[in-house]
This record gives sequence, C-alpha cells and structure tokens, in this order.
Amino acid sequence: MSIDIFNERESDVRSYCRSFPAVFTTARGAILWDENGRSWIDFLAGAGALNYGHNPREIRSKLIEHLESDAICHGLDLHTATKRRFLETFERVVLAPRNMPHKVQFTGPTGANAVEAALKIARKATGRAGVVAFMGGFHGMSLGALAVTSNAESRAGGGVSLGDVTFAPFPGGPTSHIDSLAWIRMLCEDSHSGTGLPAAIIVEPVQAEGGVNVAPVEWLRGLRALCDEYAIVLIMDEIQTGCGRTGPFLAAEHADVMADVITLSKSISGYGLPMSLVLMRPELDLWKPAEHNGTFRGNQMAFVAGTAALELFEALDVPALVDSAGLVVSDFVSKEILPLDPGIALRGIGLMWGIDMSGTRLDATTLAADIARRCYHAGLVIERCGRGDSVLKVLPPLTIATEELVLGLSILRDAIAAEMAVEKKP
Repeated sequence: MSIDIFNERESDVRSYCRSFPAVFTTARGAILWDENGRSWIDFLAGAGALNYGHNPREIRSKLIEHLESDAICHGLDLHTATKRRFLETFERVVLAPRNMPHKVQFTGPTGANAVEAALKIARKATGRAGVVAFMGGFHGMSLGALAVTSNAESRAGGGVSLGDVTFAPFPGGPTSHIDSLAWIRMLCEDSHSGTGLPAAIIVEPVQAEGGVNVAPVEWLRGLRALCDEYAIVLIMDEIQTGCGRTGPFLAAEHADVMADVITLSKSISGYGLPMSLVLMRPELDLWKPAEHNGTFRGNQMAFVAGTAALELFEALDVPALVDSAGLVVSDFVSKEILPLDPGIALRGIGLMWGIDMSGTRLDATTLAADIARRCYHAGLVIERCGRGDSVLKVLPPLTIATEELVLGLSILRDAIAAEMAVEKKP
C-alpha cells in the first residue's frame, strides 16, 4: 500500500491519516477495508458524518436513481423538485412533530459555514456584536466559527485576532464546579464586566471535541430562560449531536429546550455528502437576498440522500435503536474498562461516549495516543478528543450491529489493559 503520493503532494495539514495510515478502499455499515482486504471496526464514523454507517443501501439506491435520471445535481438556490422533497420531508419528520416554526437556510457545505451564518444573523437581529461561547467548545475552523472555539491550538491557526467573544465555564469537564449561569448573568448586568449585553450565546448540548461533556438538563433550561430574560439569541450547535446521535433527532430535546437558531451538518445528508443547515425562528430571518450565500448550498445529491436519511430515521426508530446501543456501551465500559484503573472516567449519552484517561497519570495524552494506536493495529479505528486529547471517543454508526459494537469495545478494553500494564511496570 503505497502512500508516497500523499506524503509528496498532499498538504501537511492532513490529520486523520496520520493516525490511521491504511489506504482504505471499501466500507459498509461499521466496517472499513483497505487495499489488502484487512478490515477495521469504525468507531469514528466520519467524525459523526456517518450516523447510518457506510454506504447504507436505502440511501445509495436513491442516489443511483437520481444520477441515472439526468436530474439536476447542482442548483445553487434555485427551486428544484429535489429540494422540495427534502424540505417537505424535513418538515414532516423534524419540524412539525416538535412544533418548530423555524425557517430553513441552506448554507455552504460545512458545519463551520452554518455557524458563520448563525452568528451573523444573531448580530444582524440584535444590533449587538458580542457572543458568549464556552470553554471546551468547538464550532469550526473558519474565522467566525474559530472565534467561538476555545481550543488554543485551533485558534492559533487563525493567524489574526479573534474578538467579540467571551468564554464562559461549561458545566462539564474541569470547569463544572463554577456556576456558569450566574457568571453569565454577571456579564449581562455588571456595568464593569467589560463585555456588554451579547448578541448570542452559542453552545453544544454535548461538547464533542471538548471531551464528550454533557450539559445537564436543568442547566440547559436555565440557559434558555436567561436568554429569554435578556433578549439574547440562543444558538444550539447540533452539528455532531444532531440527527439522532444522542437518541432524539436533536440532543437538546433531552432538556425540552428549543433554541432560537440551530446548526446542523455532518449526518444531515446521511451519506457523508457535504450539507449544512441553519434553522431559525421566523422573526430572525432578516437576510437580504444573497446576503449569505455559497456556490454549493444547493447540493442536490445531498438533498436526495438527506430525504432518504430522514425516512430511515423514522423506519429504524433511531431513538430506540440508540438507547439500546448506548446501554451496551455504558454497561460494557462500566464492567470491563472502568475496573482497570480508578482514574478512568466515562461520560456520554446515546452513542456518543468519552473514556477519559486524564485521571490515570500525568501524561494522559501519550497514554490515550498509545491506546488508540494499539486499537488501530488490532482492527479498531478510534479517535481522541478533549483537553490534551486524553479522551478516547466512542462514536460508531448508530446502525452498528451489537456483535460489532461489543467486538470493538473488547478491542478497546484489551488495548487499555495492555497499555496500563506497560505503564505500571517498574
């Protein structure tokens, strides 16, 4: 498997391939194969873009049908029959059952572009510039999204000052002991806070890249009430948590909280095709024509796949499927992995879990990296997240078979046990 052309010609910015250096060729469900026919269980799932697994046949057949019919494949924001079917299905499956009045904006193809649009519309609607984001939050790598992303390494890549953002403690991870709602209220009320009333507060209901930190239900409700009190736009970043990843279609449903603006991407197309949405309350839809646009906001193939994915969400009863699989993960980790060391911690919900190694020793970054590397060699693709990349992130397809899920967890258990044994040697 030659990787010379990648090393010679592809930019050094590449990352995942450094951890998983195989040349992959085919995939189905939760399994990846390389050029030599070796297989891996996939606990990465396209960083959450493949909730229905690789090449789900129910979606693939619709894509093939679309291609063979000479239907439009690129449409900017023109009216197309394909986009109409997506919007009608999205309204039936997502909006109407939740009594959501939200308008749908198709942005550029990435989640970061949806975040950019969400921040812009909040500022336009309120006439204010400031935004409150959270420590541990990740929202994208373009400059506006990067400004509300807290990771110092990511922010350094921007190369410019990233302003108009105040970072508040998140009620999960190392800042969980701080009353962040009281802290934000102080920012809003204290004339000496140095911030002024913000235009928006942006939050992930579960911080994914931040270490799988789950926002408590009552905290999310309190945040919603605080935004209502001060006329602050609440932006819920559901780019990785949405589309059933935590059970319900939106993770904020666990708290019965509805945001003013919601960003969706990753698995909204259901097939890994680029697509992102901004959902906004109608009174916030203040855009002038083309005030926020993008050449690929009319990805017709993503509309086709997204329609089929929404239908699959219904047909599979994804919330029940995820609840069942989530119990398998929490039960296995609690019985088989946590007893390996008292410093190991488990956090998560649905099929988004983090196994935190930071309590086991000082150099948890190296430990987690060694565990992930050992998993790869044993046939499991798993990535790391959180502060110091010390959290092993379990993010399989929602449709993974139970036996594959247990096998992947067993590989992970054995890798942790082996590395902990090495670490404890004198």
